[in-house]
Amino acid sequence: MPNFIQRQLSRFIIRLSDKLSSSPDREAVFASLTQLHNAILKGDRERGPVVHIDQSSARIIILSDQHKGGRDTADDFMKAADTYMAALDHYYQEGFTYINLGDCEELWENTPGTVIEKNRPPLLEEARFLQQKRYYRIFGNHDLEWHYLIPRQQFLKPLFGKKLKVYEGLILQTRYNDNDYRIFLAHGHQGDKRSDGNAFSKWFVAAIWTPLQRLLDIHPDTLAESFDLVDAHNIIMYQWSILYPRTLFISGHTHKPVFASLDHIDRLSKQLQKAVSYGDTATVRHIEAELQRRQAEYAGKQLVKTMAHPTYFNTGCCCFNDGDITGIEIADGYIRLIKWSGKNGDFQRKVLEESPLYYLFDQLP
Repeated sequence: MPNFIQRQLSRFIIRLSDKLSSSPDREAVFASLTQLHNAILKGDRERGPVVHIDQSSARIIILSDQHKGGRDTADDFMKAADTYMAALDHYYQEGFTYINLGDCEELWENTPGTVIEKNRPPLLEEARFLQQKRYYRIFGNHDLEWHYLIPRQQFLKPLFGKKLKVYEGLILQTRYNDNDYRIFLAHGHQGDKRSDGNAFSKWFVAAIWTPLQRLLDIHPDTLAESFDLVDAHNIIMYQWSILYPRTLFISGHTHKPVFASLDHIDRLSKQLQKAVSYGDTATVRHIEAELQRRQAEYAGKQLVKTMAHPTYFNTGCCCFNDGDITGIEIADGYIRLIKWSGKNGDFQRKVLEESPLYYLFDQLP
């Protein structure tokens, strides 16, 4: 395609993209999340299952936003690939169920065939969980094509087999003090006018929009790079979560970890203030180092809001630019925000935040 035509088409597509999804819209997010949540509760298994768990014995790892790409300079997953493989091996050996919470692959920038070819080892590692009936996969806006049967059959089935299903959401349900408590999971792009809202818009993005972006080599999605939008979006999803009694909500999409409705940077900052007031110099140095490590990921953060009810969690992502990955564990009666990091074969898991589930359930509105 001549460069002049490509430039003109690119400008048009980017302007249209900005018009459709320039900022998270509270009304649209609320409406879409509510529709999905209620559909799953009513038994619509095409959109997602209700999975009954025992909170004291369940072992679940929730990761999102790998954005597995073409293993080129534009591939955000490449630096984290070895860490991701080490983490999955650990969770497989420890008997965890794996919930892959969307944007598992980067299909806006790459064809499905390229992604599958370049990422066979991590995909086969995921498939091991499915063979043991310990795997759930959710689609996001960057891998929306997996919502449709034909691309799933063509590209995923040869690796995962015929038992693979790809859902829009999922609800974990457990009992506590003679009441049902629920943990609702969705990728978090719900309400995005470009890739959510109705069957036509989803089909248009998967069948027309995404291939057009690949052809023109444009990447108009900026949510993960615009931290004022990230904070605004997380707050909207928190505000939605408090509408439902005895319910926690876990999402991905924003690439920013949130634990019990307080984002990790805010929590570290509060811990730093306390350590300074106590004169605990060792802890001060440790927290300052951690904040320094995350400076690149959270540069530009402007909107800070501590959210009162511990109802909202965000996995973060598996494509930080230093190769670290974050996720949410549910195990031993606890829910934890964890980070995996390392290189040269030395990979380590660190608990960033944790809380007993019963404690959170007692705090719910």
